Amino acid sequence: MNYVVIFAGGVGSRMSSKLGPIQYMEVEEKPILIYTLERFSTNELIDKIVVVVACDYVRYVEELVARFKVDKVVAIVVGGDCSHASIIEGIKAVKKDGASDDNMILFHDGIRPIINQFTICNCIKGAEENGNSITCIPAIETFAQSLDRACVDSVTIREDMFSLQAPQAYHFKDAYELNQRAIQEGIVGTVADQAELNCYYGKTLYLCEGLHGNTKIKYPIDFTYFEFLVKSGKYQKIVNDMPF
Repeated sequence: MNYVVIFAGGVGSRMSSKLGPIQYMEVEEKPILIYTLERFSTNELIDKIVVVVACDYVRYVEELVARFKVDKVVAIVVGGDCSHASIIEGIKAVKKDGASDDNMILFHDGIRPIINQFTICNCIKGAEENGNSITCIPAIETFAQSLDRACVDSVTIREDMFSLQAPQAYHFKDAYELNQRAIQEGIVGTVADQAELNCYYGKTLYLCEGLHGNTKIKYPIDFTYFEFLVKSGKYQKIVNDMPF
C-alpha cells in the first residue's frame, strides 16, 4: 500500500495575489491543487491520498475533490502551525486509515503540479530499495554560502550540489517513529520537512532522479509558466512522460 500526503495549507504570501492561496488559483477553471492531486490519483502505484489543509478550507477542498472526482482521497485534515506539525498531522491521518509498518508514505506539495508519472514511480522504487527516496535534480547554478547575508563566505562545487524536490518517500514505520521521537524530544518546528528531520537524527538519505520544471508555484513567474504549459497543451505531454 502506497500513501501520499499532499500539503495544501500555505497562504501564498510570495504571490501577492488577491485571489487567495496559490493552491486554489485556477488555470482553465481548475485549481492548481486539483492538477497536483490528479497526478497521484491517476498513478497506478498510488493507493490512497491524504490532503492537509488550513482549517478554513476543509469543506472547500472536500467540494473540489467531489467535483473533480479525485477518488483516491481518503482524508482531508487540518494542518499544524508549521510545516513540520503539518507533516505529523498527515502521518496521523495515514495511521488512522490503517497503514501498516511496511506501507510506503510519500510527501508532496500541493503547489507542485508539474510532476510526471516516471518521477512518482521512480521515487517509490527508490524507497523500496533503500528505505527512503528524495527526488532531486542536479544543481544548474553555483551556490554560495553567506552567513551575514551580504558577503560570500564560501562557494560550493556545483557538481556536488542537488536541488531537493518532492515527492519524498519513506517506509511508514520509519516516518512515524521518527516523528514520534521528535514530539517526545520537543523539536517539532525546528526542521522544515521529513528529509531535514532524517538528517537531524543522522539517517542516511538516498537521492533519486527528479524532473526539471517540477517547481513549486510560489511567484507570479511560476504561475505564468504553469499557465502556459496547460493552455499550450504541453502540460499533459510532460505529466504523461511524452516528448513535446
